[in-house]
Amino acid sequence: MPSINEIQDAIIEEFSVFDDWMDRYQLLIDMGSALPELDAADKVPENIIEGCQSRVWIAASLQDGRVHFRADSDALIVKGIVALLLRVLNDQTPKDIVDADLYFIREVGLQEHLSPTRSNGLVSMLKQMRFYAVAFETGGA
Repeated sequence: MPSINEIQDAIIEEFSVFDDWMDRYQLLIDMGSALPELDAADKVPENIIEGCQSRVWIAASLQDGRVHFRADSDALIVKGIVALLLRVLNDQTPKDIVDADLYFIREVGLQEHLSPTRSNGLVSMLKQMRFYAVAFETGGA
């Protein structure tokens, strides 16, 4: 299984192919479209991420010592952002998730090219994913 940093480096390389942000948005939308449908059982209020303008659900479970995330959104670009976060953090150990420096967000330029509400949503999604990891790491989930 690739490390978090190896996955981040691959994402940076994929985005570096495009100079135009419209192309990068399209890449995000394509990534979101490829995200598997979230089960209705996971689309419950306790899995909704607060702080997002659109609806985002993130569910997590611990399987063989690794955190398995499932997620969805009702907005195309946000779903792409969720897909990116899942690609980096899914099936990693709780400790690796908690300790990760997600530099790909800076390197790809997401922070400066997302609207303030999407940027806040990204922070909220990341905070929730780390919260799950901490809970699993400490045995609280």
